[in-house]
Amino acid sequence: MEKIRVAAVGYGHIAREAVKAVKSAQDMEMTGIVIRDPGRVDEISRESGLPVALDPCELEKFDVAILAIASRAVPEVASSYLERGICTVDCFDIHGDALMLLRERLHRSALKGNSAALTGAGWDPGTDSIFRGVFEVIAPRGITYTSFGPGVSMGHTVAAKQIPGVREALSLTLPAGQGKHRRAVYVELAEGASLEDVRKAIICDSYFCHDETTVEEVGDVKSMVDLGHGVRMERKGASACADNQRMTLEMSLTNPNATAQVMVSSARGIVRQLPGCYTMLEIPVADFLPGDREANIRRLV
Repeated sequence: MEKIRVAAVGYGHIAREAVKAVKSAQDMEMTGIVIRDPGRVDEISRESGLPVALDPCELEKFDVAILAIASRAVPEVASSYLERGICTVDCFDIHGDALMLLRERLHRSALKGNSAALTGAGWDPGTDSIFRGVFEVIAPRGITYTSFGPGVSMGHTVAAKQIPGVREALSLTLPAGQGKHRRAVYVELAEGASLEDVRKAIICDSYFCHDETTVEEVGDVKSMVDLGHGVRMERKGASACADNQRMTLEMSLTNPNATAQVMVSSARGIVRQLPGCYTMLEIPVADFLPGDREANIRRLV
């Protein structure tokens, strides 16, 4: 069996777990890790036991890049890999128009490079979008509420850390019912920074401006970190002529581990697609699974 060759781009929480997941997959192998900071090459190489490069061309040839990077970095980075003919998987987590615009951009880049991209992987949008679709298969009319937390939002935390004057940050997602959320942001300030200025910048940021958000200064953010998270998805709708059809999905998980595992499964799925850009909703679930396709169908159907 020819294994799928994988590289990780970035080396934070998600990339570390993705490397472990690839190493445990019988149909995959790690080629190496690509980072931006030359000062961390030796450190990460020792920790991971893998080649570490500043440019993907410095690694042996690989089939797919797992982009474990901030969502706002995805458009440029993913496009560059796709145009080189390398498939990509990202965990872009900004819903709505932003994701649709990214999908269009990456589709053009993928066609140019004869490659394929899977955007918005992870468990949300990612796998949650599949479950939302299944709910609508069962009850086409109705409303689905997706509530997250309580737990750390990695995307919101990264966005808060990028605000000028913030030395360290943590953003918690707190469910407020019926798909509504509150954001509790805890920050360590850089020397001379104004809490009021930081608060205004965070509240106006596109990650936070749609939800009620509080910003509080603390002395030690790291002492507050718990990477657990969760989701509760509920649909009340109608099937054929029957009303009051109710469905619920509830998950509690460790955020980076779950995100990384879905991205690794997505790497398996995306190399099986024609050139273009896809979301998880558009790819057959069977393509994400390891092993023989016919055996999986027999086992699961």
